[in-house]
Amino acid sequence: MNEIRFDALLPQEMATRAEYLGVRKAEMPFLKAFMLSVLAGAFIALGAIFATTVGAGGIAITSADGAAAFNTGLPYGVIRLLSGLVFSLGLILVVVGGAELFTGNNLIVMAWASGKISGLSVLRNWTIVYIGNFIGATGTAVLMFFTKQYMFGSNAIGIAALRIAVAKSDFTFIQAVALGILGNALVCMAVWMTFSARSTTDKILAIIFPITAFVAAGFEHSVANMYFIPFALFIKVFDPIFIQTVAGKVPGLENLTWQAFFFGNLLPVTIGNIIGGAVLVAAVYWVTFLRTSEA
Repeated sequence: MNEIRFDALLPQEMATRAEYLGVRKAEMPFLKAFMLSVLAGAFIALGAIFATTVGAGGIAITSADGAAAFNTGLPYGVIRLLSGLVFSLGLILVVVGGAELFTGNNLIVMAWASGKISGLSVLRNWTIVYIGNFIGATGTAVLMFFTKQYMFGSNAIGIAALRIAVAKSDFTFIQAVALGILGNALVCMAVWMTFSARSTTDKILAIIFPITAFVAAGFEHSVANMYFIPFALFIKVFDPIFIQTVAGKVPGLENLTWQAFFFGNLLPVTIGNIIGGAVLVAAVYWVTFLRTSEA
C-alpha cells in the first residue's frame, strides 16, 4: 500500500519531477505552447507594471505651478525591495495560472541531459516560447501606452518607466550577460522550489523571496525587459509632448533606442539567462541527482 504524504517533496524527487515536466513541455503541441507563452509574457509584464508603479514612489513630484515638491523619502534599497516584492506577481501568475516562460523553461535541459528529449526539441520549445513571450510582453506594453497610465502621479510613473529603460540600455555587453546569469539563476531557483510544493500557498511562498531578491539586486530578466524597454520606447517615440515635459528628469534619454534594446540589452541578457538557468541550476541539479554512470 502506497504511503500518502503531505509534506514537501525532497530535492531528489524534485529533480525527477523537473525531468518529467521537461519532457511534457518539449512535447507540447505548437499552438498550446505558443498561446501559453503569450500569456506568460503578459503575466510578467503585469508584474513589471506593478513594480514600475511602486518604484515611482521614489520620484520627486512638483506641483503644476512649481510651488511645491515632495517625495516619499524612502531609501533606494527599500524602494527596490518593495518593487521586487510586487514583481513576484508575474511568476506567481505563470506558475499558478499555468503558462510557458522562456527563462523557467531553461530547466528543460535536465530532461535533455537524461536523454529523454532531443536537443532539437529543446531548441523548438525555447524558440516558440521566446517568441510568444515577446509578443505577450510587448503587446501588453502597447496596451499600457494607450491607457496613459504613465501620466498618473503627476507623471511619476512615466518618469520611473523611462529611467528604468534608460538604465537597462546603458549596460556594457559583459555587464548585461553577468546580470542576466544571476537574474535567471534566481528565477529558476524559484521555479525549482515550486516543484516541491503540495499546495498553491507553497508555490507562492517559494516564489516570493528569490524573485524579490533578483529585482531588488538589479539583476536582469529578458522577458521582463521585453516589457520595460519597449514601453518606454513607445512613450518616447509616440508622445513627444510628454517627453518634452519630463526630459529634464530623465538623464541619458537619448541613449534609449531600439538598437540599444535589442543588441545592448535583450541579446546579452538572454545569453546570461540561458547560462544562469540551464547551467548554474539545471545542469548542477542534474549532475547532483539524476546523473548515472551510464549517462
